[in-house]
Amino acid sequence: MATAVGAFGGADHAASKSGVWSWITTVDHKRIGILYGVTAVTFFLIGGFEALLIRLQLAEAESTLIAAGLFNQLFTMHALTMIFLAIMPLGAAFFNFIVPLQIGARDVAFPRLNALSYWLFLFGALLLNSSFIFGGAPDVGWFAYANLTALEYSPSSAVDFFALGMLVLGVSSLAAALNFIITILNMRAPGMTLMRMPVFTWMTLVVSFLLVFALPILTVGLVQLLFWREFGMPFFSAEAGADPLLWQHIFWLFGHPEVYILILPAMGIVSEILPTYSRKPLFGYSTVVFAGVAIGFMGFAVWAHHMFTVGLGSIALAAFSASTMLIAVPTGIKIFNWIATLWGGSIQFTTAMLFALGFVALFVIGGLSGVMHASPPVDTQQQDTYFVVAHPHYVLFGGSIMGLFGGIYYWFPKMTGRLLSEGWGKLHFWLMFIGMNVTFGPMHLVGIDGMPRRINTYDESMGWELLNQIETVGAFIIALSVVVFLVNFFKSVKSGEPAGDDPWDGRTLEWSIASPPPEYNFARIPVVHSNEPLWDQKHPELKHDAPPVIAGGADEGAEESIHMPNPSYWPIVVAFGTALAAGLVIVNPWLASIGAVIGVLGIYGWVFEPAGPEHH
Repeated sequence: MATAVGAFGGADHAASKSGVWSWITTVDHKRIGILYGVTAVTFFLIGGFEALLIRLQLAEAESTLIAAGLFNQLFTMHALTMIFLAIMPLGAAFFNFIVPLQIGARDVAFPRLNALSYWLFLFGALLLNSSFIFGGAPDVGWFAYANLTALEYSPSSAVDFFALGMLVLGVSSLAAALNFIITILNMRAPGMTLMRMPVFTWMTLVVSFLLVFALPILTVGLVQLLFWREFGMPFFSAEAGADPLLWQHIFWLFGHPEVYILILPAMGIVSEILPTYSRKPLFGYSTVVFAGVAIGFMGFAVWAHHMFTVGLGSIALAAFSASTMLIAVPTGIKIFNWIATLWGGSIQFTTAMLFALGFVALFVIGGLSGVMHASPPVDTQQQDTYFVVAHPHYVLFGGSIMGLFGGIYYWFPKMTGRLLSEGWGKLHFWLMFIGMNVTFGPMHLVGIDGMPRRINTYDESMGWELLNQIETVGAFIIALSVVVFLVNFFKSVKSGEPAGDDPWDGRTLEWSIASPPPEYNFARIPVVHSNEPLWDQKHPELKHDAPPVIAGGADEGAEESIHMPNPSYWPIVVAFGTALAAGLVIVNPWLASIGAVIGVLGIYGWVFEPAGPEHH
């Protein structure tokens, strides 16, 4: 094996692995995962800053701190940023870095397509945010209901930035999803059957299928929206005999699976963390997997519960009320299995474990308020109040964000070779846990009291000021927690304690190789005999049958040729041309041809790029 490791990467290849240019041309799934992560955290900070401005405006009754128009832009962009530019790409960061390691692969199936996905995401995000500079950001809510997006109500180009930015982001996500489906189904190590895959990889597969089936629905709606605005095709115009509710059906048929696209990665992360720090196998592995698959299927059958107040009729109300209640069943199964995993375990309260436990507790609260919305009378009472703001924040902040931070603390040693400080980490957790509940808990109360969402101010006589002030204090506690995390992150990257290859006594394949992993991941492709191969190898005394044998990190055994793809700048050229065409079409459709030509030249160069010397 020394031949394989020692000969990998000659001088030229090694030189290409440093400097800015190496990051621009990289096709290494681990580096692309880091690019996703850094970009997503940056947009998380931007979305958080927008949230602080919103909270400052609402902290005082009849406040004039922020004008109504800018307030509408802020709450719209806050939601779009957090959903599409922070939480989704943070999940993609873990997909990229961890999944090939967990399945014993050397890279994803299509490394250059993977790079294209990242660059499309970055340029799509910049296009969406550039609307702040060019005439104002979208101000129609993240759902962009059809009547609000008509030219007569939104004459500026803000809605066009929304539609075109979302289309570019959609292409990025669709390409990434197809890449991961093919990678997971075709590149697993020998012996790793589907029911031996780690739960996080399973949730990646479910999310990828959700993206493949949900994104085309939104794409159709966005194209219709553009044709309505640019060419007068009345897809959503009641005056022309169309039905504005068509947009709501299209959007929520995408939008509710999107909720599970956001939460399932966190569920997968928690399913890795809890067994590791409980020193027990995951209770009911098969049921946790099937519950995740069931959530994916059922996610397409509940969209109309977002539309209970539009007059769907009693049969539709009953059907979607029932389906919404039913989706709580697989979710409850997961929660039961997580609790059962903890039961009787030798629990280690590390920072990652605290975030995982926080995820379970807060997600249960968010889930319970979601079940309440399955009842049409209750939903009608709470529609468009702050109660509805509290629910998704308990699910997506208390759930997704807490789970993703748990993943950062769990896999940071594998990514960097160093440990994050546990002291700073626990301070980060408790500040975020307290701040989250202080911010979003009172929203239930002020919502029940009737405070509408999306208003920029309220009369002092309504009695909502105290609760809003408490929420604003909570938001700044969250901001402080993020500052603590950033300090911990940069201190640890520079001078954190060396982690070693397997600091948590892990169970899955990524812990069997060096930290950080070499570019080729595994010196030899491992052979898998169980769904916890590394744990079974390290603790044969806990198995009744013969201990399984895996390989991968060891520098021994038969030689194995390693071929890795060469770096390429064509993915960024194609992505830049695509985003430029989308941006210029707003100014003048003819100018868009400049971006189109760059994109086509990029594809030509990609296809006919001379093959460089192979690196073995």
